[in-house]
Amino acid sequence: MYFMFLSGLLKFHVTLCRQLTIVMNLKTSFPVLFFVLLSGTLLYGQGEDKLFSITVFDGNTGNPLENANVYIQECNCGGITDRNGNYSRSLPTGQYRITVSYTGYESTDLEVDLTADVSLETQLLQRVEQLSEVFLSAKQKNENVELPQMGVLRLQSQDLIKVPSGLGEYDVLRSMTLLPGVNNAGEVSNGLSIRGGSLDQNLILYDHAPIYNPTHLFGLFSVFTPDVLSNIDLYRANIPARYGGRTASVLDVGVKKPYVDKFKLSGGVGLVSSRLAIETPLIKDKLNLMVGTRASFTDFLLPIFSKRLKDTKAKFYDTTLKLLWLPNPDDQIFLTGFFSKDIYELELISQIENINSDKNRYDFMALNGTLNWLHTFNEKASLRSILVSSNYVPKNILPITGSSDEIEYRSKINYLSFISEYANKPKSTLDYYLGLQAKKYLVGQGTLDPGGSNSVLPVALHDENSYELSAYSNVNWQLAPPVTLSLGLRFNHYVFGGPYTFSTYDDQGNIVSAEEFEKGSKVIDYNNLEPRVGANIKLGERTSVKLSYAQVNQYLQNVYNSTTPLPTSRWKSSDRYIKPQQSQSYGLGFFHNSADNSVELGVEGYYRDSQNDLTYKPGADFFLEEFLEQKVVQGKGKAYGVEFSLKKTGGKVNGWLNYTWARSFVRTYNENLADRINNNDWFPSDFDRPHIFNGTVNFESNPYNKWSLNFTAQTGRPYTTANGFVVVDDIEVPVYLERNNSRLPVYHRLDFSWRISYNQKKNKRWKNHWVFTIYNLYARKNPFNIYYQQRTSNENAEIFSNSPLGAYELSVLNSPLFAITYNFVFQ
Repeated sequence: MYFMFLSGLLKFHVTLCRQLTIVMNLKTSFPVLFFVLLSGTLLYGQGEDKLFSITVFDGNTGNPLENANVYIQECNCGGITDRNGNYSRSLPTGQYRITVSYTGYESTDLEVDLTADVSLETQLLQRVEQLSEVFLSAKQKNENVELPQMGVLRLQSQDLIKVPSGLGEYDVLRSMTLLPGVNNAGEVSNGLSIRGGSLDQNLILYDHAPIYNPTHLFGLFSVFTPDVLSNIDLYRANIPARYGGRTASVLDVGVKKPYVDKFKLSGGVGLVSSRLAIETPLIKDKLNLMVGTRASFTDFLLPIFSKRLKDTKAKFYDTTLKLLWLPNPDDQIFLTGFFSKDIYELELISQIENINSDKNRYDFMALNGTLNWLHTFNEKASLRSILVSSNYVPKNILPITGSSDEIEYRSKINYLSFISEYANKPKSTLDYYLGLQAKKYLVGQGTLDPGGSNSVLPVALHDENSYELSAYSNVNWQLAPPVTLSLGLRFNHYVFGGPYTFSTYDDQGNIVSAEEFEKGSKVIDYNNLEPRVGANIKLGERTSVKLSYAQVNQYLQNVYNSTTPLPTSRWKSSDRYIKPQQSQSYGLGFFHNSADNSVELGVEGYYRDSQNDLTYKPGADFFLEEFLEQKVVQGKGKAYGVEFSLKKTGGKVNGWLNYTWARSFVRTYNENLADRINNNDWFPSDFDRPHIFNGTVNFESNPYNKWSLNFTAQTGRPYTTANGFVVVDDIEVPVYLERNNSRLPVYHRLDFSWRISYNQKKNKRWKNHWVFTIYNLYARKNPFNIYYQQRTSNENAEIFSNSPLGAYELSVLNSPLFAITYNFVFQ
C-alpha cells in the first residue's frame, strides 16, 4: 500500500511538473508566486542589464557538458553550466572576454559585444596530453566568493592523485581529511568526523545510493576508486534541501557519465591493489557503458608494515558499472551498479561469551543500484526521477579453536528510495527546484548462527521497519547584485512500524509490561520541518561575507564503542525510546580572492547545537542485546570552531594551508546514578580535537615530474583513564567515573608523492605514468590507542611505580610506508 501511494504521488508530481512547464512557457508569474509562497516577497527587477547565455557541447560526441567553467574576465565572475550545458548571466552593456574550460578539454576564448541579449553555442575538444592537475581546483575561479552556500568543499577526480596516501592508493576520504573542518577517526582510518560530529552523522552517497561503511581493509582505504569518479561534494553548513537524514554533513560522490564515442581503457597496477576501467559505446549515440573494478590481495605485505599484522589476512574488491541510454534528445537514462566486498582475518579483538576462538574474520558486503531518468522540457526546465536500492551486510565470523566449526554473527540494512525532482531556471537571477522523496528501511538487528557448536545458542533479533516521506524545495535568488539568497525547506514524515515489542521498566531495569505490535502496524511517527538558509553579501568582485543556518533530523543511528567501524556495531532506527537526533547549525564566513583569483583566503566560524545524541551507558554490552534502549542514553551535544584556509591554485608551486580551532562536547541527563556519564557534566566527544593544521605544497617544475608534500598535525584524540581502583576477590579493578578525561599525544605526519610522466606525445594512444609515495616520511610512531594490562611483576616499576595496571601505547605504523603504482590510459 505504501508504494502504491508513492506511484500515485509520482503520477501527480509528473503531471504537476508538466503543467508548471507550460505555465513557464506562457511567461506567467509562477516563479514569482512560488518564491512568494516560500519566502513571502519578491521585489526585484533587472534594470538595463542584458542577458548573456551560452551552451557548451563536447566537440567529439555533441553531448552537452555539465559543470563546464565559464569565466568573464571584465567582472572576474562566472559560473558553471547546468546538466544541459547551459549558463546565463545578466551583465551591463559592454564588451566582454569569455573563457570556457572543462577538465580534460581544450579551453576556448570568446569576445562578446553585449548591446542586446546574446545566446551562443560553443564546442570543446578533448585534450590528448595529460592535464596539469591543481589540487582542489574550484569548479569556477571565484566559486568560493560567488556561491550563496557556505561550507561547501568540492574535488574533481583529477585532484585526488596529488594527495600522498598510505600504500600508494588515491583515496577520497583520506583527501577529505586534509581539508578544514574534516577529521579522521585515527591512524590509517577513513572514518570521517565533520566539525566534531560522530561517524554516523555523515550522509555518504555514491551516485545517490547510501554507503554505510565507506572503508576497505579495516578503514585503511575508502571504497571509491578515482577511475570512475567525476566529482566529490562535501556540504558542512547550509546543506541543500534535497538532502536529509544526517545531522553533521553530506558527502556526495558522483560517478562519471559515460559520454564516449570510442573505446577507452585505463587502470593501474600497484603493490596493494590493481585497477581497471573501461569506457565504450555499445550502440552509437544511443547506449554507452563504463565499468571500473579494483582488487587487492595483501596478506604478504602486512607483516612488512607492522609486526602486529603478521597473522593478518586481508583482501577486498569493488566494482562500479554505469550505463547511459539516450532514447531521444530530451531523455537520458542512467543505470549505476556498485558491489563491494571485504574479507580479512586478524587476532581476536572482540569476544563473545562461551565462544572459544582466537581469531576474528570480518566480512563486509555492499550491493547498490541506482536508476536515474532525466527528462528535459526545455533548456531551463527538467524533471529527474531516481530509484535507489541499497543492501549492506556485515558479518563477524569466529572460527572455533581446534575445530572446523564457525560461529557467524550477521546484520543487515536494506534500503529503498524514490526521488522525483523538478528544476527550473526562469532567469539568470533565479533558479529553484522542488521534489519528493520516499524511503523504506529494513534494519536487521542481528542473528547469531552457532554452526556446529553445542555451547552457543542461536539468537535472532527482530528486524526493524521504518518509512520516511519527505517534500522539499530550494530557491537561489539574486536579490540585488551584491546579495544572493539560498532558501530551502524540507518536511519529513517518519513512521516506525511493527513487528515490535514496546517494554516498560522499573527503576532497576526490570520489564514491567510489554506491548506487541504486529507487522505493518504503526508504532510511532515523527513530523519535522527543516529550514535551510544561506546568504552571500558581496563586498566587491573578489570579496564576500556569507551566513548560514540549517536544521536537520536523523532517524537512523549507529551505536559503537570504537572509532573504527566494526561489524559488531549496531544500526538502530528511531522508535518510542530512541528519538531522532536533531541539529541546528549556524555559520558566518569571510572570503577573499586575489592575484586574478589564484589565491583564496577563507575564514569560517560555526556553532552546532544538537539534541538526542546517542551514546552507550557505562559498561554497556549491546552486542545481540534485545532491548537496546537499556544499554544506551541520549543527550545534548555542542560543537563550535573557527576554520582558516589559504589556497593557491595556480603557478608551478601551488597548494594550501589551513588551521582549525574547534571543540566538541556531549552531556547526558540521566537521573539514575549508575547510568550517568561523567556525572551528567559536559565531556569531550570522541572527536574533540582543539587544534588541527594541514599543509600541502605541489611542485610542478616541468611536464614530466610533479612532487607533493603534505604535513598534518593535530591535538591527540580523547580517551578514558581510570580514576581509581577497588579490590574484588584480591584483584584490583579499575574504576571509571569520567569519560574522555585524557588525551593521546599530539599526532603529526609528513607524506611525500612523486608523479613521473615521460610520454608526452600528443597523439599517442597509450599514455602512462608512475606514482611513488612515502607515507609517514620520518617514521613518526603516532599512538592509535592506549590500553591497560594487569601488572604481575615489578617490570617497568620506574614508570608505573606501585600502580596495579600498566598503560601501553598501541601504534599501528612504526615506519614509513613506501609504495609505487603504474597507471595507464589507452584510447
